[in-house]
Amino acid sequence: MADKIKQTAGRDQLGSFAPRFAHLNDDVLFGEVWNEDAIDVKTKCIITVVSLMASGITDSSLTYHLQNARAHGVTREEIAAIITHATMYVGWPKGWAVFRLAKEVWDEAVPAETEREKYQNTIFFPIGEANPYGQFFVGQSYLSPVSTEQVPVYNVTFEPGCRNNWHIHHAKSGGGQMLLCVGGRGYYQAWGQTPVEMTPGTVVNIPPEVKHWHGAAPDSWFSHLAIEVAGEETSNEWLEKVSDEEYGKLN
Repeated sequence: MADKIKQTAGRDQLGSFAPRFAHLNDDVLFGEVWNEDAIDVKTKCIITVVSLMASGITDSSLTYHLQNARAHGVTREEIAAIITHATMYVGWPKGWAVFRLAKEVWDEAVPAETEREKYQNTIFFPIGEANPYGQFFVGQSYLSPVSTEQVPVYNVTFEPGCRNNWHIHHAKSGGGQMLLCVGGRGYYQAWGQTPVEMTPGTVVNIPPEVKHWHGAAPDSWFSHLAIEVAGEETSNEWLEKVSDEEYGKLN
């Protein structure tokens, strides 16, 4: 369901001076008319901009409605076409005046999302901060604790092409690790075995004393939950890097 339009400018600016006008502005115009279901909000924004333009109104009220139009999905290309079309009917000077305002609204600097931010929007768990064990990884990885009590669980995220070194989870008894992919695409490989592709929902059980590595595919971010299995006298042994030759054999 679309968010309801809500306006308080009438009461904020004229509530004590003109309460009836404030009521009509906030409760009737924006409370009822703008929230009427027969026309979607984007279309109402376009109608309002054209109506104000036709009336020659190019003050802050038009700027507000241009900003509202942008917020409800009117693109730069669409507003340019809308103003151009309306200009043919309402007059060239009005078109120039509205274009000056529209250019300011649509040219407002909006920082582009980084690749990390785009990827974060696709997964539930936070990416976290730079991995403090980064010296044992090729490429950039991140670590975010999910649970540090009872069963330790961490979300580990790898940038494309990143992988950790070969390593072994040692344990006198019990021990090992479970990996649960929660985003992107990556691989797990045990020594001497074929790499296993991991996509969201893939679970890998890693027994203790098995030499292995895991990391992202060359063309994809990758996140997995790392779940430590309780054991006696557990430790991790970090070994050599996964060579570019070995890694280059992945699909």
